[in-house]
Amino acid sequence: MTLVKFNPDNKKNTLMPGFNDVFDSIFNDTFFADRMVTRVPAANISESADHYHIELAAPGLKKEDFKINLERKVLNISVEQSNENKQEEKNYAKREYNYKSFVRSFTLPESADENGIQATYNDGILTINIPKREEAKTLSRQIEIK
Repeated sequence: MTLVKFNPDNKKNTLMPGFNDVFDSIFNDTFFADRMVTRVPAANISESADHYHIELAAPGLKKEDFKINLERKVLNISVEQSNENKQEEKNYAKREYNYKSFVRSFTLPESADENGIQATYNDGILTINIPKREEAKTLSRQIEIK
């Protein structure tokens, strides 16, 4: 008995070779792919010794478009833009960073100091700095070797 390994990338071993190609071309088309991807900005979350940092990539917006609120340790970032019928001079073939409205929510850790949260919007990046409570800050000290 011979063991034949299945390789999904090898299409010439399938019973109906053209059948898989039809579905691949449909679902890999950008028309469908764009609608399957959620339209929310990407976020980077990092931590330093005394702060948590959230960076949200949201180009094409103004700082007045953002609403940031905190309720029960959940930080909500939302954008609600009105749909004005403007005549634009550009005729886009594809437009990927056109956010009409979105909400991103982040649960803050217990060590976050909710009273010192600061936000800035610069060059299409919304940056939120959340300070840590004093007891949560990492203390570093040199240990003497005896």
